[in-house]
Amino acid sequence: MKQEESESLENAMAVKEISANGISIKTSDVVAMLDEGNIQEAESSLREGLSLNHEEARALLGRLEYQKGNVEAALRVFEGIDLQAAVQRFQAPVEKTSSRRSRSRSESLQQVSQHAASLVLEAIYLKSKSLQKLGRVTEAANECNSVLDAVEKIFPQGIPEVLLDNRLQDIVSKAVELLPELWKQAGMFEEAIAAYRRALLNHWNLDNECSAQIQKKFAAFLLYGGVEAGAPSLGAQIDGSYVPRNNLEEAILLFTILLRKSCLGVIKWDPEVLEHVTFALSLCSLTSVIATKIEEVIPGIFTRSEQWIDMALCYAGGGQNIVALNLLRKLLSKHENPNELLALLLGSKICSEDCLLASEGVSYARHAVAVAEGRSGHLKGIALHLLGLCLGKQAKVASSDFQRTQLQTEALKKLDEAISFEGNNPEMLFDLGTKYAELRNMHAALRCARGYIDATGGSVIKGWKLLALVLSAQQRFSEAEVVVDAALDESGKWDQGPLLRLKAKLKTAHSLAMHAIETYRLLLALVQAQRKTPGPVKSITQIEDERVNEFEVWQGLATLYSNLSHWKDAEICLEKARSLNYYSATTFHVEGIMHEARGQTQEALAAYSNGLLLDMDHVPCKVSLGALLWKTGSKALPVARSLLSDALKLEPTNRLAWYHLGLIHRDDGRVADASDCLQAANMLEELEPVESFS
Repeated sequence: MKQEESESLENAMAVKEISANGISIKTSDVVAMLDEGNIQEAESSLREGLSLNHEEARALLGRLEYQKGNVEAALRVFEGIDLQAAVQRFQAPVEKTSSRRSRSRSESLQQVSQHAASLVLEAIYLKSKSLQKLGRVTEAANECNSVLDAVEKIFPQGIPEVLLDNRLQDIVSKAVELLPELWKQAGMFEEAIAAYRRALLNHWNLDNECSAQIQKKFAAFLLYGGVEAGAPSLGAQIDGSYVPRNNLEEAILLFTILLRKSCLGVIKWDPEVLEHVTFALSLCSLTSVIATKIEEVIPGIFTRSEQWIDMALCYAGGGQNIVALNLLRKLLSKHENPNELLALLLGSKICSEDCLLASEGVSYARHAVAVAEGRSGHLKGIALHLLGLCLGKQAKVASSDFQRTQLQTEALKKLDEAISFEGNNPEMLFDLGTKYAELRNMHAALRCARGYIDATGGSVIKGWKLLALVLSAQQRFSEAEVVVDAALDESGKWDQGPLLRLKAKLKTAHSLAMHAIETYRLLLALVQAQRKTPGPVKSITQIEDERVNEFEVWQGLATLYSNLSHWKDAEICLEKARSLNYYSATTFHVEGIMHEARGQTQEALAAYSNGLLLDMDHVPCKVSLGALLWKTGSKALPVARSLLSDALKLEPTNRLAWYHLGLIHRDDGRVADASDCLQAANMLEELEPVESFS
């Protein structure tokens, strides 16, 4: 801004003559009078020499003082201008005639009127700038506002698209852009918002770039200003049009319009607009929308690799992992950029969340480790971390016990190696602790869980959950409850769902059934309150981590009442759960448990079978059905053995599966196999958490 003013001053001082009404006088003569302090004499000289009135002469003198840098002197000159009187003169209607001579005379009068208007309005604009430089920002805003009020009076139908005096349009554009900035500097934010909307909604005949700059500044103010803006006035709303409900929605709308204009070539490309809209949409967890905006960007702004990576990041953030992975597969093909490290890391991260994609993730992660070698220790640590996670997932679908053990051992090794590169990364410590817990190395898991809580200051709920689960696996239920209570004290109301569910299960494991029921009631009240009041906006990952739905609560209560043989209450809770989600394997499993406890074997078999029809990999149904078939007699033993073996492939740490498989081996006369299975079941019983670590 200072550079522009300096250039303007140099250009103005280079002009040797001042012209108006077809007459010219030397600039140096007027400047000399001003330097001597003869303002009245200089004004008289201009009025007589150029046939100007009082306001026009003062406007020229003030401009000369302002360009010389004499801000206070310029302000004294501008104070003598009566804007209202000038506006009344400019409002005099131009007679409408049809003859060529009359039209020529009308255009001549319009040109003189617009030139005079530009002089006076520029003077008030410069007066506003002078007040701003002197720190009198509120007064500056009022003066700038008076410029726009005057323009609206002079042009009640809006500024015509073609003005005979381009300088007048330039002054109007500058005043429209300056006014909201002055209100912001004065700390009057409601007036600033009103000025922005006035600038965008009224017909000022702004060029596309000027309008885009105002729009961008307004959207940024809405996004970062910390002031809640009300909805636009009803007069500015069109029937059936979308009306933003809050600052965030209005900012996104404005930035989206700017991006659209940029893609159509109406305005120049501005990378900051995409950055702002990315941030805004991320706050709403709408990162997949960002991907569509990136896809719409005109060719040449991004390389194909950059565009695909950015889109993949956005889709992954929005939970559309397969779409993101397909983009990365194209990027990492041999015809594109197979050594793109960021794409390799993102691909392995996506694959680490799905057992069926784990082997693909392992290949990406190994390649990433090789690419990062010698380039970045940090990125190599990240690659090793992801490699460990992918190996752990791959172990869960291993075809043999030997392969599973081999993959689990390598996964632990890679996670340990990752921590040697990234010792200050608490997430690596958490994942290592979880892996140790899944392998029932509770002492190492306990050390990692405590280290994670220390590293995060206890601000992350999953650290407390891991510690409580490890303690429950060590049968230290009282200590686990203390940990959960501490976590409840540290967490906000909307984040307490998983902790209350865990507390209820700890009470159940500790044989405190009535306390568990009361905790479930608290959890149910919280879940129902969350359904009515969504609470703060969260990302997809946060929602998945913290979601406890009403369906799960009714299922938990049904299981608890079933264990207490309160069949009526159990049936009521089960019906509540079924009304929320009828086609659930878990619901049929709970129903089967109830039938089995009441001696209704055929109904129990049907319920377990229905559960497996809905989900062939539902481990609890496989285990319960296998155990019930074993109880029915020797004819069903092969089917029972098959079901329990399948269950152990899916969940090798399932204590009940090992126990019943051991009993089947015993009945078949395979004493050694039975002994191994029962020993495994006994060991797992001593280290069984109240919830799965995974």
